[in-house]
Amino acid sequence: MFLGLRTAIYHVSDIEKAKDWYSLILGFGPYFDEPFYVGFNVGGYELGLQPSESESNNKTEGVVAYWGVEDAEAALKRMLEQGATLHEDVQDLGGDIKVATIKDPFGNVFGVIENPHFKLGG
Repeated sequence: MFLGLRTAIYHVSDIEKAKDWYSLILGFGPYFDEPFYVGFNVGGYELGLQPSESESNNKTEGVVAYWGVEDAEAALKRMLEQGATLHEDVQDLGGDIKVATIKDPFGNVFGVIENPHFKLGG
């Protein structure tokens, strides 16, 4: 039986730079910090960074994890100011739900979702 999402892992070419960038974007540091893996607790879910030799332009875009935010436009603006590149601008999906995606400086697609209807555990 599935228990729900636990971890989204992003592969990065420079784990120290990625740790610093994600700490800046998230507003806090990791709870687990080793050369082979860095883990952030984001509202009870794990955002993990794992070193990889893969070039950023070879990464798949088949799966995107969307991280909850209160304001998708503000979150997108902040990430772009910190060196992300636009992947998909804010889209209004209806029902006050908005999504956007960026590519982090390491080539990973990172999504944000503003969904006032979603309540953790409900």
